[in-house]
Amino acid sequence: MAKDETVKKDGDKGHHYDASDISVLEGLEPVRKRPGMYIGTTGPDGLHHLVWEIFDNSRDEAMGGFCNDIEIVLLPDNRIRVADNGRGIPVDMHKKTKVSALETVMTTLHAGGKFGGEGYKVSGGLHGVGASVVNALSIYCRAEVCRDGGKYLQEYSQGKKKSAVKKIGASKLHGTVITFEPDKEIFGDIKFDWHTIVNHIRQQAYLVKKLRISIIDARDFDDKKGLNGDDVFYFRE
Repeated sequence: MAKDETVKKDGDKGHHYDASDISVLEGLEPVRKRPGMYIGTTGPDGLHHLVWEIFDNSRDEAMGGFCNDIEIVLLPDNRIRVADNGRGIPVDMHKKTKVSALETVMTTLHAGGKFGGEGYKVSGGLHGVGASVVNALSIYCRAEVCRDGGKYLQEYSQGKKKSAVKKIGASKLHGTVITFEPDKEIFGDIKFDWHTIVNHIRQQAYLVKKLRISIIDARDFDDKKGLNGDDVFYFRE
């Protein structure tokens, strides 16, 4: 093999490479540093992928037989709200992280009910890191959970909690509501496309029978004109 004179030798300037050159990112820093590794792109496809990740979590509740209603709402200020009537993300203390399971799911990569245990027997999600990734790439995120007779809340910004999970009242309901606003620092253009969302959800609706999925465009709601658009998908068989 021919000798390559361009290869640097020990002692050459720039040859140094040891443990000090290895970066260790903690929490959700890796997601913000390299978002494309988690959502593919920071263009329109990646932006809408945030919606799919949160929706998939709700859809998995339906696939397990715990949920029959999901609502997706496009809100003013480029926010999205996804609500379901599933079991609600657990809020009790997680033994390993020493914080609420809700906070663990929302702020820790690869934390969820799809990696073992009895949380999910069936999952339609691709990689199970959805909620924390969406949270990391959002300037605002809010998680509301109703379960076990109570209503719980936690808010975040860029993946970091604003306060601990707190109980804000009693509730006879059950389910999870996630509201988020993508971070302009990551995406630039954070305007969601109505047709892209409707077309994707229409395809997903075929996967779970007797699941009602509502999509509402409330971005420019007017008392006289009403909503910009709304669609409902429901398949009996």
